[in-house]
Amino acid sequence: MSRIATKFAALKAQGRGALIPFLEAFDPDRETAMAILRGMPAAGADLIEIGVPFTDPMADGPTVQKAGQRGLKAGATMAGTLGMVRDFREGDAETPVILMGYFNPILSYGVARFCAEAAEAGVDGLIVVDVPPEEADEIAPDATANGLDLIRLIAPTTGEDRLPKVLSATTGFVYYVAITGVTGTRSASTDDLAAAIPRIRKYTDLPIAIGFGVRTPQQAGEASRIADGAVVASALIEGLVASLDAEGRATAATVPAVLDRVRELAEAVRKG
Repeated sequence: MSRIATKFAALKAQGRGALIPFLEAFDPDRETAMAILRGMPAAGADLIEIGVPFTDPMADGPTVQKAGQRGLKAGATMAGTLGMVRDFREGDAETPVILMGYFNPILSYGVARFCAEAAEAGVDGLIVVDVPPEEADEIAPDATANGLDLIRLIAPTTGEDRLPKVLSATTGFVYYVAITGVTGTRSASTDDLAAAIPRIRKYTDLPIAIGFGVRTPQQAGEASRIADGAVVASALIEGLVASLDAEGRATAATVPAVLDRVRELAEAVRKG
């Protein structure tokens, strides 16, 4: 079993969902991002999603966009992002790591090279926002050959006729985009989520994680109860931003600001 499948199976046995916090690589600098990454499992992260900075992040709202810009300014590259995962794996062989990003940096790096090096570094899954199932042959063969799960996005606007096609091309878990829009701009209602998740479960046995509209501990707890996990991004980044100095540099408060929020979210998820 992959690390992702193993983790979700263990959580199911415990009767709870997963907390999947997000951080942008190199935000606001590599050292600080590494300290946050290393601290996330102890703070309560069950899986970790790492954003690969890109100049045109079409699915991301202002908060994540600015995180990517800070990462790029700090020198983030694809090789540098994989290096962060490699360094993380020196101290953690169990926590699943998912890279979230866009196809252009992967294509520029070389698809086969990227998939091989990602697997070697310790990446478990990929969310490539702008590669739909119809274009999956651009990356799926190399991802599969290297044991990388391809995690697909399902939106509220994904129709019944399309759901089976998207889900049949999904491995690891399903990422349900809780809102129609970009990340971090608003939240979905509990009623909407409760209606949406059973519709997806008709077509897949994979775990379902909810993201794009999960901001508070209460929402994370509800999402992990209704589905199988909650992804939290913008709320963590906002905590990071509030801790930076006037020049946008990390302070002694930056790492604790993020990890304290992860702990609050984890506590809520464990209560369900």
